[in-house]
Amino acid sequence: MNTLWTVLALGTGLSLGMTGAIAQAPSGYDITVNSAIDGVVTPDDDLTLREAILLVNGALALEALSPAEQALVTPAVTSTIGFDLPSDDTAIALTAALPPLQAVGLVLDGTTQPGYGATRPYLPNVPVPVVSLTPAAGTEILTGLTITGSDVTVRGLNLYGFAASPRIATLTTPSADILVINRALPADLDPDAPMFEGLELADPEATITGVTIEQNWLGTPPDESMPEQRSAAGVVVHNATDVRIADNLIQHHEASGVITGFRADGLELDGNAIIGNGLAGMPDGVRLEGSLIGAAVTNNLICANDGSGIYLFKPEGAVQIESNAIRFNGRRFRRAAVYVMGHGHTIVGNEIGYQPGPGVAVSAYPLSDRNLIRENQFAQLDGLSIDLLAQGSSDILHFQRGDGPNPPRNHHHRRAETGNGAINAPEFNVYAFRTGPDYAIVGQADPGSEVDLYQIKQDAGFYSPLTEPLMTTTADGDGNFSFDWDTDAGAWVSAIASDPEFGTSEPAPVIGLPASNGTLPARPPTTVPFEATCYPPVAAIPDRPAEPIVLRVPRNIHFALDQSFISLESSFILDQIADAMQTYPSLTVELQGHTDPRASVGYNQALSERRALAARDYLLSQGIAAERLRIVPFGESRRRTQGNTTLDYARDRRVEFIFTDTQGLDIIFEAVESDLQIE
Repeated sequence: MNTLWTVLALGTGLSLGMTGAIAQAPSGYDITVNSAIDGVVTPDDDLTLREAILLVNGALALEALSPAEQALVTPAVTSTIGFDLPSDDTAIALTAALPPLQAVGLVLDGTTQPGYGATRPYLPNVPVPVVSLTPAAGTEILTGLTITGSDVTVRGLNLYGFAASPRIATLTTPSADILVINRALPADLDPDAPMFEGLELADPEATITGVTIEQNWLGTPPDESMPEQRSAAGVVVHNATDVRIADNLIQHHEASGVITGFRADGLELDGNAIIGNGLAGMPDGVRLEGSLIGAAVTNNLICANDGSGIYLFKPEGAVQIESNAIRFNGRRFRRAAVYVMGHGHTIVGNEIGYQPGPGVAVSAYPLSDRNLIRENQFAQLDGLSIDLLAQGSSDILHFQRGDGPNPPRNHHHRRAETGNGAINAPEFNVYAFRTGPDYAIVGQADPGSEVDLYQIKQDAGFYSPLTEPLMTTTADGDGNFSFDWDTDAGAWVSAIASDPEFGTSEPAPVIGLPASNGTLPARPPTTVPFEATCYPPVAAIPDRPAEPIVLRVPRNIHFALDQSFISLESSFILDQIADAMQTYPSLTVELQGHTDPRASVGYNQALSERRALAARDYLLSQGIAAERLRIVPFGESRRRTQGNTTLDYARDRRVEFIFTDTQGLDIIFEAVESDLQIE
């Protein structure tokens, strides 16, 4: 088992904070929380969330509450915790970790708060929460809500700011806004105890089931700003089955938006907006590992995360990935939009694009096969739409980005050395012309495989993105296939082949189909104009002028020796850049980090990344969307000068901003040195 999941964080134990009776809970309670105050549990006029959870857990007797508090509690078959907080005080600042949600069938429902129901036009299914949970100022809390009971529902809440400084517990287990686990940890457990012996957190017999997490905002306040303290992860499912995570906004996390651990069989991840996660740690929007039998990732917007949109790491069981919009990921690492390890996954009907890497990469080690990748639409990729990795390409970059087109399979051993059994890409042969405008497109593929023909609408060379699926045919026993082309218009096309025994192939090289008059159509443009935005859907900005934009905006900032913090002078420059990007929404920027040549290559590479991250964090805090910002650290490899004076070194210590206008317009920017920091 990955050591990431050998231990779990502290802070989920029970603490009454008062001397009082411990009683068994009745079958359940309907409770209304009327106070946002958190702290010591005491009988008074205000019923807090902490008291409500202790009550439904059976850790606090109803008789220990005051008469005013008891009036807010009604016996019920199962427990529900609702809210009626003062309209001007709906943010609960937690002074310590809350007790776990362990009562079977408990519903913690933020939608009951008066005023709930307002929506953003771009998030119609995820209303803006009114009730927020966040650590009190100066308080470190690892997890916002810990769920240890079956059939628990958390709905309509806002959680952010849950993280902890590095120590053994946090280095081996990510903290999260919501943690789903089979049992809580003792509050007095030693975080330095090796492996937390004896907890048996991966015990399959202790699995909980039926948890629902829906319509929450995780990682960002209700105004969608970047919080001063970012949460570590969004939702972590360590050991639970049939968990449903639906219609949530999961944004601005240091690690992934959704992570699974030992077991998440039957996971349903549906209708979520998973945006701008992985800002400082595990970079992928959704990272799934462990047992995932019957898991499904459907209808999600997965955008602007720092690594892959979806990363399947050595999963057990097959995952369905269907009808998702996966775009503008790879903001910090050049990775595939979807990276697949394992067997039998189906990746169908997704929109995948705007990725500094391939669309879907299938791992070679451990051997991954029988993965079907069909009916997807790809756009703006730095790599193949589908890339089957080979074990011979062993550099770590090959496993992250892909290794490019495979040669035709020339030996049976390649079946066991290449993703999806090294199924061959289709090969087009000649055109068999018929009477009139109709003719057949013929070629060869693996015998018995189904061949999907795609139209190509972007000229990116021989392996342009597979834009639009057109039709499907089946190769015969000798591998021959044929498509009837019965339209007058010409087109540029490619194809993929799928065999249930091995999976889907890489794309065939693009070919041109002549029009009925025998002429080939013009190749599509290299870059189709688009706006870099997670929502609304990607589209060109209408009615833009054709002349270049001329902006008097700097293109670099500088840093002190061995530092990555933003100076006051540099902040003035970044403010100008932010203003320009807010004025021109089609601008995107690549933040290139640099150092002077002193220190080791590895140290300087990491320092250049920290500098680029610091500049990006500043722009994010100014409201610039993550999908418009991309990190590229260069270390000492691209010096500004070749001199060795203190002035030369000061010019080397920089972040350069490489701007692009996604509508295809030219831009003129200026380099400045007003923030140079000379030793």
